Amino acid sequence: MTGLTKEQTQSLKKSYLNIVGLFLNSQKIESRYLRCLLKWGFQLHLSPEDLKAANVDLSHLKFSDPEDKVEKVEAIYHLVYMICLDKVVEDVELEVASLYAERLGFKHSLVCDLLKSIVTADSDGNTHQENVRQQVLDFLKLNEA
Repeated sequence: MTGLTKEQTQSLKKSYLNIVGLFLNSQKIESRYLRCLLKWGFQLHLSPEDLKAANVDLSHLKFSDPEDKVEKVEAIYHLVYMICLDKVVEDVELEVASLYAERLGFKHSLVCDLLKSIVTADSDGNTHQENVRQQVLDFLKLNEA
């Protein structure tokens, strides 16, 4: 994960752990979803120290619904950003992200819109992670109009 600040990396890891909590609280996790979640954990270089720092016990990990709309879109943005880290976007990753977006109260098309935004920013040479919150706010304004 190059080009990310420590705070951005921590924010991504927090969002990741929340989505893991969502799937762990399901009656059944499809193996392809589990493989996807594990892949993201490896990409984030998640370590036991990260779990300890986040005060996470995997046996008690639960989904926590973000409080406001901006936090929800930020969480989805983080997830889509994680998908883009290896520069390979798999169908199952988009499916997991869409399930997450729907769980947070959005249409699954939000994932595709965010993906386009991130990919376009990369091709334009913009560093879109520098001000995630402002981009999320701008994105919300565009999509609520």
